[in-house]
Amino acid sequence: MLCCISRKGDIRIMTTKNICAFTGHRPHKFSWKNDESVPECIALKAVLSEQIKIMTDSGFTDFLSGMAEGCDAWAALSVLALREENPKLKLHCILPCTTQADQWTESSRNLYHSILKQADSIVFVHRDFQKNCMLDRNRFLVKHASALLAVYNGERRGGTAATIRYARKAGRDITIIHPVTLQVSHESPAL
Repeated sequence: MLCCISRKGDIRIMTTKNICAFTGHRPHKFSWKNDESVPECIALKAVLSEQIKIMTDSGFTDFLSGMAEGCDAWAALSVLALREENPKLKLHCILPCTTQADQWTESSRNLYHSILKQADSIVFVHRDFQKNCMLDRNRFLVKHASALLAVYNGERRGGTAATIRYARKAGRDITIIHPVTLQVSHESPAL
């Protein structure tokens, strides 16, 4: 179960059944880097939004974003847009530490803080930065969700790859969007 303190100060207890966590690459992993106006980026964001909508239609109501630049932020924005139509949807921002965005560009920090202001809850896995805070954040995401939605290029190293491996070991349903081909694949744990 996940206990979240919401913006209103109330405490909600959620089971992992209706919770989806996000993971995905940061902009430097994409050929377009930070230029989100290129058709490839626009297409990827559309497929990501479409998959989130499919999840909401199948009963997912709570979404966990680690709020890294790129895919995490895009997924969070998609949830916020869908929440306009369906107020039952909740966005929970799971942050590795209080200083996550301090070294980002001004535009990235502005987007980050804008999303945080609209989130239903914010959880800090650690107060201060420490060596494993990103890894701990990723494990928190998987532990508190029944499904993982990933934008993943197939490389074996990195945080996204490690999070997917952890989700497989934890027996989570996994949906993967390949950022170049836009192919969507699904993995369910063996029963």
